[in-house]
Amino acid sequence: MNSQLLYQIAITMVPGIGDISGKRLIAYCGDVEGVFHETRKALERINGMRQATINALCQPKELLKRAEQEIAFIERNHIQPLFYLNQDYPRRLLQCDDSPMMLYYKGNANLNAKRVVAIVGTRNITDYGKENCTQLVNELVEEQVLLVSGLAYGVDTVAHQTAVKVGIPTVGVLGNGLQQIYPAANKRLAQDMLGNGGLLTENLSGTQPDRENFPRRNRIIAGMADAIIVVESALKGGSLITADIANSYNREVFAYPGKVMDLYSQGCNYLIRTHRAHLMENVTNLRYIMRWEQAEPAKERQTTLFRDFTEEEKRIMHCFEQRAVVGLDDMIVETELSMTKLAALLLNLEFDGIVTALPGKRYQRT
Repeated sequence: MNSQLLYQIAITMVPGIGDISGKRLIAYCGDVEGVFHETRKALERINGMRQATINALCQPKELLKRAEQEIAFIERNHIQPLFYLNQDYPRRLLQCDDSPMMLYYKGNANLNAKRVVAIVGTRNITDYGKENCTQLVNELVEEQVLLVSGLAYGVDTVAHQTAVKVGIPTVGVLGNGLQQIYPAANKRLAQDMLGNGGLLTENLSGTQPDRENFPRRNRIIAGMADAIIVVESALKGGSLITADIANSYNREVFAYPGKVMDLYSQGCNYLIRTHRAHLMENVTNLRYIMRWEQAEPAKERQTTLFRDFTEEEKRIMHCFEQRAVVGLDDMIVETELSMTKLAALLLNLEFDGIVTALPGKRYQRT
């Protein structure tokens, strides 16, 4: 049995350890297995460590037994475990501090596709919402995106169904374990999605679709996408939660406007009115904001001669050693610089003719 995987699963079950504190603890101890082999005295010296957490780490027999059961479930059902340090873990999601330490994925889509779009909205979709959602997904065919949603009733279902129909890979993020499909009415749809897409969750098998799981699920949808599109939403609900999370992650949010008195347009109108979302009419708006339109020929620039790079600029330039073009998301992970700091440095390098900005938040060494 894979001992690393055993400990990777076990640490997600330790009481008092969340996704943020768990990653910090792993970094402190060197690796995930080291966390469980740390002495009690060493653990007690860590600021804020609860006694229940220390006891669980020093006596992990029951946790490891449950982890063994999960590995058996994974192998039996051909599920791919994705620890946050794995290469196949969604890189965009990795930028978010509260990203799950462990994900469970059943499918064949590339979670690190060049372009990832999330579509969310009310479960009580109207004919207006269906028309906009269907048209949008059809228009996204040319963009070669991975489409992400939550497999819920309403907007999610229409988005997934249309994606399957037109051949766009689509992934449903679940608020429960992979032992069941929720809602049950979407079981056939979920099966169809496995042919060109998949199902993703942070939850262990046996986890039920309890209400409190869905706000946490929404952060995965927001974090793994470049853009989040709200098709229809009331003033309260999961879609607005997802939009708020996306804004906190510095993702681009879009919303379809609707009539002032329409209940399921009020949330979208609110997002647009308060500048929390771009106005969405069709895929042209998305292309423009995301810079997916055909790039104009770059103007010839003279590279600054004898440029002395700062230490932070050297980290950026190191990203181009093996690749001609680097995405902004990859650069954030590799340089470990904040989005704000990285944007400022890239702008200076662009002014000096050292890098060139390309559509889709990508950069090329000049």
